Amino acid sequence: MNNNQKTHLNIEIKARCSNPKKIKSILQQHQADFKGIDHQIDTYFNCTTGRLKLREGNIENSLIHYNRPDGKQPKASIVTLEKIAQNSNIKAVLTNALGVKIVVDKQRGIYFIENVKFHLDEVKGLGSFVEIEAIDVDGSIGEAKLKEQCAFYMDLFEIEEGDLVRVSYSDLISHSSVDSPVPAP
Repeated sequence: MNNNQKTHLNIEIKARCSNPKKIKSILQQHQADFKGIDHQIDTYFNCTTGRLKLREGNIENSLIHYNRPDGKQPKASIVTLEKIAQNSNIKAVLTNALGVKIVVDKQRGIYFIENVKFHLDEVKGLGSFVEIEAIDVDGSIGEAKLKEQCAFYMDLFEIEEGDLVRVSYSDLISHSSVDSPVPAP
């Protein structure tokens, strides 16, 4: 991956979380670096490949494009990210050019242990989730090690296969806002 393009590899999972306090306690016991609670509005735009979203928060503000297959097991995600100024006009430009697909509103606790990022999310209309993202920003870690890291934290958090979610929050919200069944978690 060329780091000048700000593209990197993640191995990641998303899971429903019935006990966020337990996960938070485990992260604290492992000296996770707590970055704070971020109120994030993710605006997803119509695009032909992958997903394109503008994240607006108090901590993180980025334009993010990612390609990730849907599936419950840890999966590779190719991410291109560009940090955006809070007062940027990019949202209006993207809305006019591509149209808005869906908006996700969430409170996110952000933690890091080395190259692994953890999110404890409260998503409006959906509930509580935990995400694990093992990140390789420069190609020096490799996919096998990222998968090992993700699996380690899944075991540590006692995440059951039935808790894993195969799609993005945008898909969950999109499916729950119509009269069709929500995709299986």
